[in-house]
Amino acid sequence: MRTHAQAVVIGGGVIGCSILYHLTKLGWTDVVLLERDELTSGSTWHAAANIHGLHDSTNISRIQHYTMGLYKELEQETGQGCGVFQPGSLYLAQTEAREHQLKLQAAKAKLYDMNFFEVDRAEAERLHPLVDFDGIRCIMWEPEGGNVDPSGVTNAYAAGARQNGAEIIRFCPVTGTEQQADGTWIVRTEKGDVATPWVVNAAGLWGREVAALAGVELPLQPTEHQYFVTETIAEIDAMDRRLPSVADRDGEYYLRQEGKGLLVGAYEKDYRFWAEEGTPQGFGHELFADDLERIEDNMMRAIDRVPVVGTAGIKRVINGPMIWSPDSNVLFGPVPELTGYFCCNGIIPGFSQSGGMGLLAAQWMIEGETKYDMFAWDMARYGTWAGKAFTKARVGDQYANRFKIHFPNEERAAGRPVRTRPAYSMQRDMGAVMGLNYGWEHPLWFADEPEVEDTDGFTRQNWWEPVGAECRMLRDTGGIIDISNFAKYVCKGPGAEEWLNAVFANRMPRLVGRSCLTPLISKRGGIAGDFTVTRLGDDEFWIIGSGMAERYHARFFKQVPLPTGTTFESHTEAMCGFNVAGPQSRAMLQRMTNASLANEDFPFMRSARIELAGVEVLALRVSFTGDLGWELHCATEHQAQLYTALIEAGRDIGIGPVGSRALMSLRIEKGYGSWSREYSPEYWPQEVGLDRLIKMDKEFLNKDAVAEVLTQTARESLVLLHLDETDTEASGADATGGEPVFSGNNGVGRVTSGAYGYTVGMSLALAYVKGVGPGDRVDVMVLGRPHKATILDAPPFDADGKRLRG
Repeated sequence: MRTHAQAVVIGGGVIGCSILYHLTKLGWTDVVLLERDELTSGSTWHAAANIHGLHDSTNISRIQHYTMGLYKELEQETGQGCGVFQPGSLYLAQTEAREHQLKLQAAKAKLYDMNFFEVDRAEAERLHPLVDFDGIRCIMWEPEGGNVDPSGVTNAYAAGARQNGAEIIRFCPVTGTEQQADGTWIVRTEKGDVATPWVVNAAGLWGREVAALAGVELPLQPTEHQYFVTETIAEIDAMDRRLPSVADRDGEYYLRQEGKGLLVGAYEKDYRFWAEEGTPQGFGHELFADDLERIEDNMMRAIDRVPVVGTAGIKRVINGPMIWSPDSNVLFGPVPELTGYFCCNGIIPGFSQSGGMGLLAAQWMIEGETKYDMFAWDMARYGTWAGKAFTKARVGDQYANRFKIHFPNEERAAGRPVRTRPAYSMQRDMGAVMGLNYGWEHPLWFADEPEVEDTDGFTRQNWWEPVGAECRMLRDTGGIIDISNFAKYVCKGPGAEEWLNAVFANRMPRLVGRSCLTPLISKRGGIAGDFTVTRLGDDEFWIIGSGMAERYHARFFKQVPLPTGTTFESHTEAMCGFNVAGPQSRAMLQRMTNASLANEDFPFMRSARIELAGVEVLALRVSFTGDLGWELHCATEHQAQLYTALIEAGRDIGIGPVGSRALMSLRIEKGYGSWSREYSPEYWPQEVGLDRLIKMDKEFLNKDAVAEVLTQTARESLVLLHLDETDTEASGADATGGEPVFSGNNGVGRVTSGAYGYTVGMSLALAYVKGVGPGDRVDVMVLGRPHKATILDAPPFDADGKRLRG
């Protein structure tokens, strides 16, 4: 057993073996995998192991397609069979919403050259003659869909890794992970210790326990999950080909051929948690007692759709554990608070994602960043606020609604509220419909009365008109927006300016009271974040960034050592904020303070500490609405007092509360980008329009990478689209993000954000495109159907910035 390795992978399931294999493929051959039992122990061995390519997330679709294509290559490379069956998959839509979802996925497949398209009933009946297609509105066909052998795939990864020099030690439980003073690790086992710069937690059902050895608490919870396999079915036995799988997600079951029978699995409403206080150390290849009564409703829907299921005997039942995160996505990436500790835990569709997951993990560790923006998987999307109660509530909701559509703008209530601020109750009483942002409750929109809830769908919902009223109020008079979700930091000390200049690409403001916008550059030269930095004093700066990315950005900040005597601290919990914006915002705020807010005294992009209605605030002359406005930041304990004063001051001049849905519309009217939508590590500065903010005459984080990127021609451009509302193919719906953009039959881009621009009377979308420009007509695939749109040459609201700076 080696005593030193470039990385130590803990866990010999399909994911751990894939990560080990991909580390060797990218050049790290001195790597070790430690498995407490036999390979595939835990949840790998009993998985149904279905594989499919399409996902609502484009990047997840990309890695699932990579995974599907990898298995046969892996067989050729290693000689180890993966048991690959790809008879195809049929996707059924019983509802209009599911039809919208599938047609949008088909449009994405066309854009990215993936094989997923609509077939008619006659073709579907030829492909799967045992299915009753009555009541089905839409049928999609994925020719490469199917399943694999869990043991075969895992052992193929292991064989490939061994061929490339990796070592795999079975029956070797990890007893400790101890970080050393230099940031490296000692991984302790009864068979000896291994020193390494990278620990990889791929421990599956034991992910929580392994993380705890390093002092990390992961939001994970196992559940039971059942599927059954029928006896031989005569109609299948008589066929000379394998039947495709059936994805009838409205029926809440999955079904595919297994041997000469059928495998049917379900995610039932009457779910069962397991191992709430920790996964037993002795657990390995055991199963739970059968409990088919819990999935009886799902079984009956499967029988209605495929009647032979009801007449076939049951050969065996599998009831085994699977471990979930709160949103059913993997907890992926380095732990921000530690050095060299990588997590890959809580994987549900493991055999659809194992290859891509292993590749991205290897890229992150070896190259410093993944090829694709995978924030949807990043473990940094959760903080310590995601405790056991929240995790259990969300996991229960995810399990019971596994096949429920995740609609645009959807907010699920399970486990909430987790974190609230002092104004929360007041906002709820005013009719605020709340959303969740990094654990915080925040107003999405304001209804006429309390306790109203969102409706969900791909078309315009119950909040569409109220949000429009909020937008028009702000543009006509003014609005008050809670922006407490923004991440807020203070950098203070003699080296503050030096350190900030070494972190960010723009030059920090040199005069007190001045602000600047600045990108944070990623390892590959893309946009890791966008921030507003304000100089508060000679040695003090106020920094504002994305709230949901606060833990994600911590990884970047720690890469640059702080100078002696200088501190950098988060004030997100200690401070709250409001944006008061609109043409009457100055008049309203001026009545609340003795400080002059006149343009000559308080111009755009300036700041000052002022007193407002008796509350000390840091006032910044900026506004994400694109309108005249101020951000007002105060101590959290004064939030309710300030909010009360603002609401009261605005009441007699028609200024009232505005939610984040309206802010989305307003910023798109102005063409403003947003982190995780328009700004991400995948996009280059010159593609986003942020290259003007990069100062190459100073040193900063990842400067070499962006220097190389800036020598290259932009691959695509960020543009603003006006969607034609007279186009009846997609009327009653707006783009929301992810919709492909076509010019004729050629895919030219995709939408990143969309909303109705209520105050300009346009359905709008921000999109990345190539080969087209201002004035060109394109098709945006709203609801998966072509929707005519024109590329604008300027934002429709205040293109010259007169209101913003007035």
